[in-house]
Amino acid sequence: MLKAGFVLDGKYRILSVIGQGGMSTVYLAVHERLKQKWAVKEISMEYCENYEMISRKLIVEADILKRLDHPGLPKIVDIIEKKDAIWMVMEFIEGKTLKEILNERGRIEEKEILIWGKQLCEVLSYLHSKKPSIIYRDLKPENIILKKTGRLVLIDFGTAREYCYKNTACDAMYLGTKGYAAPEQYGGMGQTDARTDIYCLGVTLYSLLTGYNPEKPPYKIYPEKYWGEHISLEMKSLLLKCIQSEPEKRYQNCRELAYALSQIDYKKQKEKENERRKIIKFLIFMMVGQLSLMFCIGCKKVSFCYKEEAVVRYINIAEKSEDKKEASQYYKLALELIPEEKLIYQSMIKYFIRLNHFQIEDAVILLDLINSVCEEGTVIEIFQKHNALGYAEFSYALGLGYFYDMGNITGKGASEKWFCEAIDTMNSQDENEAFGKQKRKRAGLYAKIANYYNTFLLNGTDQSGERGTGDFMDFYKTLHSLNQFEVTQKSTKSDLAAAYLISREITIEIMNYAEQFLKDSSINKKMLNKELEKIEERTKYFIKEKKQMEELYQFMNEAKQKIEIADSFKDKEDVRDAGGT
Repeated sequence: MLKAGFVLDGKYRILSVIGQGGMSTVYLAVHERLKQKWAVKEISMEYCENYEMISRKLIVEADILKRLDHPGLPKIVDIIEKKDAIWMVMEFIEGKTLKEILNERGRIEEKEILIWGKQLCEVLSYLHSKKPSIIYRDLKPENIILKKTGRLVLIDFGTAREYCYKNTACDAMYLGTKGYAAPEQYGGMGQTDARTDIYCLGVTLYSLLTGYNPEKPPYKIYPEKYWGEHISLEMKSLLLKCIQSEPEKRYQNCRELAYALSQIDYKKQKEKENERRKIIKFLIFMMVGQLSLMFCIGCKKVSFCYKEEAVVRYINIAEKSEDKKEASQYYKLALELIPEEKLIYQSMIKYFIRLNHFQIEDAVILLDLINSVCEEGTVIEIFQKHNALGYAEFSYALGLGYFYDMGNITGKGASEKWFCEAIDTMNSQDENEAFGKQKRKRAGLYAKIANYYNTFLLNGTDQSGERGTGDFMDFYKTLHSLNQFEVTQKSTKSDLAAAYLISREITIEIMNYAEQFLKDSSINKKMLNKELEKIEERTKYFIKEKKQMEELYQFMNEAKQKIEIADSFKDKEDVRDAGGT
């Protein structure tokens, strides 16, 4: 491996390692005279068992790239060969891989996928148009970089090959990535061609849209019903055609696929434009209607009916919009018409707070909306005044959004205000209100946990300025109370969902703070394990979402390990204390 400062071939000074895999290392280097940055890909005999085969692949990759000229492909500038190593010097692409972006966001919006899909079709079509055609064969988020300009670039041509017209002997070996690879990429199942890349592109777009990783067991694409409602029927249909096991049933070339993507984009724009026109016509009609009825009995009632219809239309447009700023404009229009309408607040919660994906940006937009001012005050104050129960439900849902879907320390701390709002509003209501005693109790416990985050983890100290071990005993008691949540076979789906979230939260807190809990002499290993046993017993009633259950069991195992480690350290400290050291 080359060290920082080493000058390769008298020209390229190595700056750092920017990528490393099982077969190669990629360095960032700068040309000594031109001061231009380059990426240097190294295959070394020292670290590579199949050096001859892998080095030949690098030569093939270089041979392919040096004949290509496209903004979606890296440029190769040099090949350096020595007895025990080979280096390929190529354009340094600044940006993030789509895999990194997917890990940050959880999933990608369809609006962005349409743009990326057309870009990838363009670069693949360019490769397929060469004579002979170049088949990429390893398309996946990890091999695609998004530049700061918004342009996608394909990297790693280690599995690419030129199409064999006469026979399939050159295509007998399996190459590609399991989960993303097409059926014909498995040895002996036919020759790969342009339609192979279309399959890989389909799986890549599926992974970006759903957040599912086909590289992990069971290495398959989940049935369409599990993809999520955020994906349009047209997009689902397109992806299903891309990933047909028989190449003849897929799109036959990237031009066909690019056209299909353009049609989805065109249809969305058309629908948006039609909705805008309908709104304009409706508002004109409403204004004329209101003016005509100004002197009629019941004018006020008729006007409210018009407002209700307009609010429903605004909500529908907002929910369909993939642009958050545009959606917020329509929500604002709806709130200006009827600020106390519960449907608007329910819709905003659904739109801005998505599973495990509530960002600070979303929170800022949502808070701006509910704090917008009209004649009587802010819209949220009007909502609270005219619909106390609806306000309590909104506050509770927003609290859960901060607590779970934003999920970090900041999110959990911010949830306290909204859980307290829900509690205060519920306490002023009749005990028999639809909200329910259990939800009121849960809100109180969530607020206590959130207060803990605000008191210690955000501010660093408690209100007295000292953190005592008793604070962790109070925190344990709160978690213990939260863990008394009972579920049975007759429990509703919402109760089961709440039980899952509560179980997950308690497990994570025990996992994160096992050491601090056990430093308190009032808390022991048995008590913490008993909380985990309650959760394990409860899991038999949960809806069997495989991904969620795997995650929960993983957290539980980690929590048990942390308890064991913390307990062993506690024993050693007790021995030292007893010895007077």
